[in-house]
Formats: sequence, structure tokens, C-alpha cells
Amino acid sequence: MQLTLKKYVLHLKHTFSISRESHDFQDSLIVCLSLDGCTGYGEATANPYYNISVESMIREIEDIRNELETYDFSTPEAWHGFLTQKGLTNFAICALDLAAHDLYGKLKGKPLHQIWGTSLNHYPTTNYTIGIAPIEKMIAKMQETPWPIYKIKLGTADDLAIVRALREHTDAVFRIDANCAWTVEETIHNAPLLKELGVEFLEQPLHADNWEGMEKVIHHSVLPIIADESCIVESDVEKCGLHFSGINIKLTKCGGLTPALRMIKKAKRLGLKVMVGCMTESTVGISAIAQLLPQLDYVDMDGAMLLKEDIAEGVRLTAKAETVFPNIGGSGIVLN
Repeated sequence: MQLTLKKYVLHLKHTFSISRESHDFQDSLIVCLSLDGCTGYGEATANPYYNISVESMIREIEDIRNELETYDFSTPEAWHGFLTQKGLTNFAICALDLAAHDLYGKLKGKPLHQIWGTSLNHYPTTNYTIGIAPIEKMIAKMQETPWPIYKIKLGTADDLAIVRALREHTDAVFRIDANCAWTVEETIHNAPLLKELGVEFLEQPLHADNWEGMEKVIHHSVLPIIADESCIVESDVEKCGLHFSGINIKLTKCGGLTPALRMIKKAKRLGLKVMVGCMTESTVGISAIAQLLPQLDYVDMDGAMLLKEDIAEGVRLTAKAETVFPNIGGSGIVLN
């Protein structure tokens, strides 16, 4: 199996800000795995919050390049088990796991959602994310991309005023993501006011390790609460069952599609709603997320829409918020 690593610097259409950071560019690692005339593509983005850079991921992977290229590839699941034994970070494992899944589907000549036995007859529509900015800029971003569901990033001194102002310009469903910026009191106070403004749920209002606070919130909030920073890997799902209404799985954080599939099953057994989110990936990462759509309640896969220029073709979103799947195997990715 041939391994190729590519670094890209993705240029965003607008400065993207959340409660703890802002950026105009997103560094991304693309892993290419080639076997028997087919090439699979995987992606993992850099993330300073988790101390991950493209360079650090490349160093990890290069250290075991020979073992990777001589591995007797059979299934993505066996490949993932091999990778976890090598002590790689989940971000690096994710890129390799996504590439293996794309390759496997292309070798089989089937998209992953078919291999997994799921149907595209029904699946959720992605939200479109509006990052923190002056209110007039947030309104302008929303008007630039009319969409049925918006995720609104909050964590400012004027959060309620922001949502009220945005509501004057659209009837779309709102989802709120405070990225750990609120207190217990703020969350419980804001929830009924936001519900009146057409908010569907709140995502990660409290700090990731504030489990005592989340237990108070889940019993007093009139809105569902979705875990993000509190749900990183498989072992977090069960704990979230007692403190949240649902979980947001990030492929880069959990280590790819292989553990994500297990997390989805576990969450459903616990009665949790399931969302999969993106990390401003290109169409490479977004196309992998899209294969999970029939298994999800919510999805945040707008990453490629936030870019000035994409680096791949695959699953795409139309201006009417429709998801279009390509007629090729795996995740359906072709690198430009």
C-alpha cells in the first residue's frame, strides 16, 4: 500500500470566531492510501485547543511509514485496530482511518453508506454555522447564505441580543453553541428565552469537565443539551448519558469513522440523540461525515461551505440545502 501525505492551508471565506479563538485559515492534513489502482483519501485538521498541528501528525505517521506501507490491508476495522496499537493521536488515526474507509469502498465499488446497510431515503439536513462577529456582520453572513438551520456561535456579553437580532431576519431553526463559555446560571436563565426565539438545542454551554454543573442544567433546562467538548472518545458516551440529551461526535477527536460507528450505537442504546460535527474540513472530511447521515438525528457538515476554495470533489451541498452523493465507492472523494 502506498502512503502519501499532503498539507493544505484552507482559506476561509470569513474570519471564523468562537468563544475562545478566531482564525482566517485552517491547516489540514490529507492522507492518501493507494492499493490495486484505487486511492482513498482521509483528512484531519490542525487544532491548537488540542495541541495538534499538521506537522505533528506528519511526524507521527512518518515514524511508522514502513509499517503502514507493508501492512496487509483487509478491512478498515482491522486497520484501525492496528493503528491504535501504535500510540498515534486520534487526529492522525482519523486521517488514516478515513482514507482506509474511502479506499475500502472504492475497492468494493460501493459507497460506505451502502456497505453499512443504511438507506438514503431519510437523513438530516446540515446546519450552517455563523461564527461570532459584530451583529451586523453575523446578519450579513446569514443573508449571504440563506439556509433552513443555523448554528449560532455564542459566548459574548450580548448573546441574547445577538439571537434576537438574527431572528428578525429569518424564520430558520437556530441551534446555539456556546463552546464552554456559559455558567450554570446563565444556561438555565437563557434556555427559555432562547426557546421562545426558535432555538432547537444548546450545545456544550459549560466547561467540558463541569459534570456537576451539567447535572443541574440537564434537570432545569427547557432546551435539550448536546455534548461536544465533553464527548471526545468512546468512553465518554456513557458518562454523557447522565448529563446530556445527546452527543456531537467529531471524527478527528474520536479517531475516525470506526469508533464513530460504535459511539453512534452506544448513544442510541442510552437514548441519546446523535449528531456528527465537522472541524472546518474540506470536502474530503465532509464526504466521510456524510456517509453517516442515515444514522444521525442532527449533523453539522458545513465545513467546505466556509472555504474560499475547496481542494476536492465528493459529497456536496446545494444552495437549496440538499445533499448530493457522487456515484462512486467509498466516501466518493476525488482530490483536485
